[in-house]
Amino acid sequence: MSLPFDLAEATRYLSSKDEKLAALIAETPQFQTEMDAAQSPYEALLESIVYQSISGKAAATIFARIRALSGNGRPPSPEQMLKLRTSTLRKAGLSGAKVLAMKDLARKTIDGIVPTREQAEKMSDAELVQRLDSVRGIGAWTVEMFLIFNLGRPDVLPIHDLGVQKGWSVAYGKKHMPKPKDLLAFGERWRPFRTVASWYMWRAFERAGYAVTNKILPAKVKATRRKRTAIVRKPRKR
Repeated sequence: MSLPFDLAEATRYLSSKDEKLAALIAETPQFQTEMDAAQSPYEALLESIVYQSISGKAAATIFARIRALSGNGRPPSPEQMLKLRTSTLRKAGLSGAKVLAMKDLARKTIDGIVPTREQAEKMSDAELVQRLDSVRGIGAWTVEMFLIFNLGRPDVLPIHDLGVQKGWSVAYGKKHMPKPKDLLAFGERWRPFRTVASWYMWRAFERAGYAVTNKILPAKVKATRRKRTAIVRKPRKR
């Protein structure tokens, strides 16, 4: 599936706005994402729930077991998901929290809160975040990944993503990760192609390797001074 924006225009624009990013773009293979036009928002989010907080290898194994439960090679439909026993899903390797999240996703898909792909393509990023964030277990980061890798939206900046934060520190020669609000402010120069800039931050993180990125310190926290309160001692009564 082709990108819904002009990649050449995006890289030219970003290179003109940011000298360090221009060098990273020149040294790194071209931006690319593998978007599956046949995958519905429900299926994409179902998969993202499986992948939360575990290794990719383990998640792939579990998701294969979940797909096998449908009998047709695709993930269980919302209707099938609601009929599946919790014990069956737990046996496939899901935690109790993930089972509850999948069931809620299925219900909200049937109720029309989770849109079809056709509907999603006509909705703004903000509308999709509001809709999908209401699903149990689906937070801002999961929605951002959906916007980037499923819909190919051009202007998404995952400010809480560790890879983006550390990649930024590598690209701009910083010892500390940025605070999310500072990364958001910095990323204003990348609009309206913050997705592409984020992708290059991931590449900077990967290129540096763990020996380098493990040394990057957490965001600086300003120390707050405690005000000393003068204690007035009353003279003792004699």
